Amino acid sequence: MSNFLYLFRGGDESFNKLSQEEKQAHMEVWGQWMGDLREKGHLLDGLPLAADGKVVENRGEVVTNGPFAEGAEMVGGYLIVSAKNLDEAVEISKGCPIFDYEGSNVEVREILTMEEH
Repeated sequence: MSNFLYLFRGGDESFNKLSQEEKQAHMEVWGQWMGDLREKGHLLDGLPLAADGKVVENRGEVVTNGPFAEGAEMVGGYLIVSAKNLDEAVEISKGCPIFDYEGSNVEVREILTMEEH
């Protein structure tokens, strides 16, 4: 088994248009999906990310408010999952609730050890 990082992009604009009840219902879908992954032994960790932050460049010589990605490209959260291989990790990601509200994509990347790099 290997570990994979899911980066979730987009969907915030559509999500923010929902009523509070609709938002709560959607978060319950996320909770169910993640609970299912946990029960199957796939989910290791994961959380949403704040919309604001800082971008550090040139070893700290330049620090700006950010990130400044387009809404569809903004990373909104992550999960770390365990899967047999990249194909299985991709298959698991297809059930992600981000696609319910126009999320643009789930980037799936294998997490390597320092020795593998």
